[in-house]
Amino acid sequence: MKDEFSRMNDELPVRWNHNIHYHRRILDVVPDGARTALDVGTGDGLLAMELRELVPQVTGIDPDAEVLESARRQRSDVAWVEGDVMTYPLTPASFDLVASVATIHHLPDLDATLTRLAELTAPGGTVAVIGLARSSRLLDHAYDIAGIIQHRRLARRFGVWEHSAPTAPPLHTYADVRRSAARVLPGANWRRLPLWRYALVWTKPSG
Repeated sequence: MKDEFSRMNDELPVRWNHNIHYHRRILDVVPDGARTALDVGTGDGLLAMELRELVPQVTGIDPDAEVLESARRQRSDVAWVEGDVMTYPLTPASFDLVASVATIHHLPDLDATLTRLAELTAPGGTVAVIGLARSSRLLDHAYDIAGIIQHRRLARRFGVWEHSAPTAPPLHTYADVRRSAARVLPGANWRRLPLWRYALVWTKPSG
């Protein structure tokens, strides 16, 4: 927990908040040679735009037409799709990276959501999630305290940029997410983070 601030890149973007802070964790796991990427719940499109610097074909999907139009005005070389990732007819196994930041806590069925993300991922590709959940254990609360301290330091330094995405309390606990990942994405790497987040990274078997 204590090393997270010291590992932070000194060249953080001008816009900073808890989600942007962890974009680097997604960018660092883009598979070598990735040609396609999907940003689930893209919102203002910031992660999709960063991914476009690394991946030739990037799709950002979100149900909010207004924020997508704003994102489209900023960058036209991303495919901005209005829709629900659970039902929109995206081609299965067509993305080398399926990423999501602060989105899946809005979806009630964790197993179904993670199954859908895996379904959209190409063999050998990566699912990368930065998510929110509820604290239910003593260790969770220790991370929460670390998050309060870290937030104060970073907010003083960078300010806090307010995104346009709707906010809602997480439906699941961190333990729920970890158990669901173990069931649906065997071998996934799960890590609790400060700033009220967790990281989940899974590589789809090539076979």
